[in-house]
Amino acid sequence: MNKICAVLLIAMVAATSAFAPSVHSTKLAAKTPVSAFVRVEQPSTTALQMAEDMSWEGEYPPSKVLGPIMSKMPSGVLGVISLFFLATCVYSCMMSSELQHVEGALSDGSWVKWYYVLGSFGGPLAWGTHVACWIQRKNGM
Repeated sequence: MNKICAVLLIAMVAATSAFAPSVHSTKLAAKTPVSAFVRVEQPSTTALQMAEDMSWEGEYPPSKVLGPIMSKMPSGVLGVISLFFLATCVYSCMMSSELQHVEGALSDGSWVKWYYVLGSFGGPLAWGTHVACWIQRKNGM
């Protein structure tokens, strides 16, 4: 039991140290007076510094914010994909609604079908591809 507690404690410390702020190391010149210490900061590379800057000026972002695949797609294709996802969501919601009207379906849960639940995720996907379509249209693609 004590070994398990020790392993869990070490795992918790390791997990929390991953989220601790980084400390810049300093180099101090040897044999210098206290008032002459110079702080030299070592360059640290963090995930945020390595990532590409995605900020923009103006009304709409550049196409690169859509990622490597959607940034190359024309707005017409993204619009058709958005309509497909929207139609899938609407169809799934309508079919689920009709299944709720079946006698005893609400009491035993038989109106819940996995393929209609999966199709209902088309709503958020339709919104996302609609926004991607708008960005591509504004960028002239």
